[in-house]
Amino acid sequence: GGGGGAAMADGDGLVSVDYEVHGKVQGVFFRKYTQGEAKKLGLVGWVQNTSHGTVQGQIQGPTARVRELQEWLRKIGSPQSRISRAEFSNEKKIEALDHKEFQILK
Repeated sequence: GGGGGAAMADGDGLVSVDYEVHGKVQGVFFRKYTQGEAKKLGLVGWVQNTSHGTVQGQIQGPTARVRELQEWLRKIGSPQSRISRAEFSNEKKIEALDHKEFQILK
């Protein structure tokens, strides 16, 4: 890990948002790709499969980057996934990140 806080652009504070993705999203490496995309964008949080066939989790980071991952979760996903819809909830501004990295939870 690196230290030092990178200066944030004005008006680009941190946000936290929960998500749940519906469709054919289990058994298609959805979590692995979500983690990869989040890391590429410099976001933290987590992703896991649910017992009812969806994928859920939380994203935290700069607003603009979180928006990019939300768009990715809504439209793209992993190559073999078929997303029917992505729902986002509990969006809030945060002062600091609650997570150190983006993890896949079992």
